Amino acid sequence: MIAIYGLIWLAAGWKWGDWRNWKKYYSTILYFILGDFIYQYFLYDNYPMWIYTSQGIDKHAGLTHTHIFLIIMIIKYPATALIYLSKFPLHSRLKQLLHIIVWIVIYAINEQIDIYNHFIKYENGWSFWWSVFFNTVMFILLWVHYRKPLLAWGLSIVFIVFLWQVFNVPSTVFR
Repeated sequence: MIAIYGLIWLAAGWKWGDWRNWKKYYSTILYFILGDFIYQYFLYDNYPMWIYTSQGIDKHAGLTHTHIFLIIMIIKYPATALIYLSKFPLHSRLKQLLHIIVWIVIYAINEQIDIYNHFIKYENGWSFWWSVFFNTVMFILLWVHYRKPLLAWGLSIVFIVFLWQVFNVPSTVFR
């Protein structure tokens, strides 16, 4: 299944992403990947919010949470950023809001498919609705980072501290 996801995101990125100008989006792609990598590094072993689980062929192939999140980082996040940022409307606040909502819905549908097929398991109080909230903030911050990277980093730190407090993440996650 992860191969199918990978191919879908690769095809979408190829068809609708702005590959000719990938350098314009490169730092925001890295910001996107680094955000998930920080979560994986600090929380996955000791206090995960969600865990990817392999099913069917993926399970028989020996794919683990680590394989799955690496594939997501390498394929889904760059494709998302190349499409989302290159198609972001510049002149209408309503169109900007609708653009963000469309992407939140795309990610929510993707996660609902994952939930239905048992590809994701929530832990430590996380839920689908927390994912929707997270994705709302994430898509706003991706746009902010593209325009004003330092502001996005500052807002990201505030958001991380907020989540840290809400989910009562223990300090033992620091290695």
